Amino acid sequence: MKNNIHPKYNNKAKVTCACGNEFEVGSTMDEIKTELCSLCHPFFTGEQKLVDTARRVEKFQSRMERSQKLGNNKKDKSAKRKEIKAKKATAKK
Repeated sequence: MKNNIHPKYNNKAKVTCACGNEFEVGSTMDEIKTELCSLCHPFFTGEQKLVDTARRVEKFQSRMERSQKLGNNKKDKSAKRKEIKAKKATAKK
């Protein structure tokens, strides 16, 4: 085996959660930052907590609102598209 190729193992690596919980574990890193731990994870707490870092829920809700405003008829959608195109054409002039 080759010598000196393995990273240094730290027995007391500090883990910091977004909720403020801190604890020590063994790791090759000195400090670890995480978003969820056993004190704030919904599986352990029994509460549902929404962690949406990519704004997926907000994007979905905005799409649903737009679709409800446009309506379900294709005629309504095509009329709305024509209005938007007309506004863009007048804005360019």
